[in-house]
Amino acid sequence: MTDLDRDVDAVVPDERNRARPGRNHAAPPLPAEPLAEPGKALPLVFTAPKRNKPARHWIDLTADERTQAVVDRGHKPFRAKQLNHQLFEKHNTDPAAWTEIPAAARDQLAADLFPSLLTEVSTQTADQGATVKTLWRLHDGSLVESVLMRYAATDTSSGRSTLCVSSQAGCGMACPFCATGQGGLQRNMSSGEIVAQVIDAAGRLGRGEVTGGPGRLNNAVFMGMGEPLANYKAVMGAVRTMTTPGPDGLGMSARGVTVSTVGLVPRIHQLGDEGIPVTLALSLHAPDDELRDELVPINTRWKVDEVVDAAWDYARRTKRRVSIEYILIKDINDQASRADLLAQVLKKRGDWSWAHVNLIPLNPTPGSKWTASRKSDEREFVRRLEARGVPVTVRDTRGREIDGACGQLAASQR
Repeated sequence: MTDLDRDVDAVVPDERNRARPGRNHAAPPLPAEPLAEPGKALPLVFTAPKRNKPARHWIDLTADERTQAVVDRGHKPFRAKQLNHQLFEKHNTDPAAWTEIPAAARDQLAADLFPSLLTEVSTQTADQGATVKTLWRLHDGSLVESVLMRYAATDTSSGRSTLCVSSQAGCGMACPFCATGQGGLQRNMSSGEIVAQVIDAAGRLGRGEVTGGPGRLNNAVFMGMGEPLANYKAVMGAVRTMTTPGPDGLGMSARGVTVSTVGLVPRIHQLGDEGIPVTLALSLHAPDDELRDELVPINTRWKVDEVVDAAWDYARRTKRRVSIEYILIKDINDQASRADLLAQVLKKRGDWSWAHVNLIPLNPTPGSKWTASRKSDEREFVRRLEARGVPVTVRDTRGREIDGACGQLAASQR
């Protein structure tokens, strides 16, 4: 039994005590719209299949362990700092580029401490080269994808870059509108495999391989393949490496890291205990239990009120505004009445802008007959939220034509 399974047993009431319609709502529940062609219903999977773990990588070691590893191999402790500098500050993954280290030493250290984690299978670009989707093969043949997006400066914002990171091969949360969720869960990724995606993106930007010339990686969002909080230990290990100042880590601002979840309540509370002020993104997608039970199956364990309470508590404790992710699906969850209920659910927990709603037009996935909302319904949804004082934006869709947009990652070789 995993830690999360124990959390589930401790937190989830038995069926006699489970919330009944209307008991956990901010308002009387709305009837769920029938789902068009819902497809196969997959079970929720919290425990990843046990597969061969990748070899332990330099990234997976603590600072003290790195120093000890080089000393154990007959080197002076300063070699650890040199290796950190090459990997985390210069983003050099090719030992041949570690020229400050003698060739014999770097070959030995690379062989012992830097096993291959990701093998690039293919790369696709969109948006005139500003969006780059990479398909990776892991050591056991599992496939994952990451998406790097670069945004040019505008009159109202500076230029920035964001990497959408995968934390699992596949996903066990079974959301029916998401290609990853419909593919099932293959395995968890290690901290090293997660951070390797970030190092690769930072290197591409630094070398000027992405449209816009040389640059740096500003943001990383755990919105790729997988449910990050279902792979909690590895994800938090990756976050610590990403936010540790150089040369021991990548030196990213915690405020530039977003951890997304469909709503694993015990893990949201645990994330709040970490003392790392990352942004929490809650994939809500419906403000009422009846519809959310269908769109986000985890809602059968933790209801809307429970998960929104956990998100509110995270904002209260960290002073970081939570992003409420809401996929807009035509005639399913985009009614004006649901916009009103969403505003009510959020506003009843406080009027201090603790949450920001991020509306996401549904991106097409193979076999799905659902479509994005009409523009008129999208505008009305926004108007209703704004009229009630709820901050809201509509996400700029990137990479749709290469199946790199939200909900489209399937990691298949085409």
